[in-house]
Amino acid sequence: MHDAALRRPATSPRDGDVLVADRLRVAYGGRTVWRDATFRVQRGEFVAIIGPNGAGKTTLFRLLLGLIRPDAGTLRVFNAPPRRGQPQVGYVPQTHLVDRETNVEAVQLVRLNFTDPRRRRGLRWLPPVTPSALRAEREATDEALAAVGATELARQPLGGMSGGELQRIFLAEALVSRPEMLLLDEPLANLDLRRSRELVEVVHGLVRSRGVTTLLVAHDINPLIRCLDKVIYIANGRVATGTPEEVLTTEGLTALYGVPVEVLHDSRGNLVIVGGEDVHPDPGDS
Repeated sequence: MHDAALRRPATSPRDGDVLVADRLRVAYGGRTVWRDATFRVQRGEFVAIIGPNGAGKTTLFRLLLGLIRPDAGTLRVFNAPPRRGQPQVGYVPQTHLVDRETNVEAVQLVRLNFTDPRRRRGLRWLPPVTPSALRAEREATDEALAAVGATELARQPLGGMSGGELQRIFLAEALVSRPEMLLLDEPLANLDLRRSRELVEVVHGLVRSRGVTTLLVAHDINPLIRCLDKVIYIANGRVATGTPEEVLTTEGLTALYGVPVEVLHDSRGNLVIVGGEDVHPDPGDS
């Protein structure tokens, strides 16, 4: 791996830092998932988190959401330890259960996730709902749906939507409270190549137009690679970070895994990573 990808960054806060990790170690069920992870993500970066099943990609999201704590090292999000319900962070989980018989409209789901800005400022007591508050809620909902190209889906029931349409609605749901960072866990799963590329373009547009820092867990790097600023690659208990050109090389991944790995290109120009997948999955983790 190029020196830039292996070099440990200084962990003192820098202007533009959204996420700073210093020598993190995480254990699950008595086994170390990964260790000595040091990296940073800056405002407005589009970052893919990739690696084999069970490597600990979703574990990183659990840390960032304040659901678990590291066993060692430090992690700061917006210059503070992560905490549950952090309003600057929008999250789309890996699994959404949608009843195909449901008549709940997309706009209703998105509106449910709206957070009154006064509550985000720490005001626990709020006056009764006012016309201006309702107007703010409607405007934020309409804005979120428009941002993901789903305005025409607003009044459609969730039960009748395709996988690609649902992912846009879930993304709007995460955006409605105007977060500064998005965590997207496997949003491309079960989408065909065309729908995957369309969703990536939507997310990339949000990153560029709004400056929303975005971390996206994916199994397949190919739909993402031309839009990415950075890759976080998790495998065999180690974490590497850098640009795609720095991380996704035969030399770099061989060094990361400690066993021979080849980075190839198929006839369509897609990346194929061969070898090095000697990991032991954790239940429920990806």
